[in-house]
Amino acid sequence: MDEDLLGGHLQELRRGTVVLACLSILKRPGYGYGLLEALGNAGFGVEANTLYPLLRRLEKQGLLTSSWDTEEARPRKFYTTSEQGRELLDLLLKDWDDLHTSIRQLNEGRPS
Repeated sequence: MDEDLLGGHLQELRRGTVVLACLSILKRPGYGYGLLEALGNAGFGVEANTLYPLLRRLEKQGLLTSSWDTEEARPRKFYTTSEQGRELLDLLLKDWDDLHTSIRQLNEGRPS
């Protein structure tokens, strides 16, 4: 398999799932760099210049809330999935499960 071809398709497949991953991870408060590490450990190779605009967009949409922790030497902005974000996450995860079932059935040659 051509590595560039595979890499491009894997990147495209994962691009839409980063929002799901962020909303899931941030059910517990987390800051940007920690989120980058958690995403990387889970197999989502997201760059900081992609993640931080995404976090700002999700916050603007009301899906995340944020607060500053100034107790450490370096202040950190912590994000948490809002109630609206949790509701959206639940709906997206249900759709994800439905899509997974449909793809599996198609792959096995069964109609959905």
